Amino acid sequence: MKYFEEFNYDVEPEEINRMILEIRNTNPPHPDNETKMLLFSLMDLTSLSEKDNAENIGRMCEQVNLLTESYPELQAPAAICVYPELVHIVRARLNNPLVNIASVGAGFPASQTFLEVKLREVDLAIEAGADEIDTVLTVGKFQLGLYEEVFEEIQLTKEHLGKLHLKVILETASLQDLTEVRKASLLAMDAGADFIKTSTGKASGGASPDAFAVMCLAIKDFYAKTGKKVGIKPAGGISSSDDAYLYLIILKAILGNDWINPEKFRIGASRLANQIIREVYQKDQSFYYFN
Repeated sequence: MKYFEEFNYDVEPEEINRMILEIRNTNPPHPDNETKMLLFSLMDLTSLSEKDNAENIGRMCEQVNLLTESYPELQAPAAICVYPELVHIVRARLNNPLVNIASVGAGFPASQTFLEVKLREVDLAIEAGADEIDTVLTVGKFQLGLYEEVFEEIQLTKEHLGKLHLKVILETASLQDLTEVRKASLLAMDAGADFIKTSTGKASGGASPDAFAVMCLAIKDFYAKTGKKVGIKPAGGISSSDDAYLYLIILKAILGNDWINPEKFRIGASRLANQIIREVYQKDQSFYYFN
């Protein structure tokens, strides 16, 4: 661990809440249509259901292919995110080269399996065509203070990915407090994460503005020390344009415009896509499979 132990980990929740309130009060209360379209372009369009199969994932890909034909001014989402076994379906059916293929992996969503199994699953997802891998920080080991083990696991995973994006999910709702959120953020970044992500969407809680703000501040501090710009992804429970907009304005206030692009900011969602299409174009959301 090169930088992790050099940081202060303490977080004052009251300060974070005051910051978020000030950000809310100094921005419009709702996004306009241009901002909604920007949010759409930052989405990792996600389907992680036990019911997923070649048919419904293939249909989702076909609908992404048709987006630019249906709405020429709407940019496609940043990525489609699926389970590893379905990556080959996306690779075969997705025709838009601007949309990345993301896969969860390494024992998602609990990260409770052998390291060898995790790494092999990551390798198989890459072989199937994944451009990005979303993995979960081993929360149990982290909370025991086994930081070296957690660090090495993330580091090894990144070595298997090479230049491909590694997103490390902190599962912030399972962490004890915001101080742990900051500590987990710094550990994951020091180990090589290209993105840090709030949640799997499978735990008891998803993204929250306070945890997201703490993660943004950790990224700012890490960048100041190392010169590396790490991305961030809120996910879990983001189903409306207002939800996504709040994360956007927090990001902008803390990290600035350099982070407002798919290389540094993603939003993990599924229902949000239909919500934005309906609001911007006054179309029935059932037109698309996204759900």
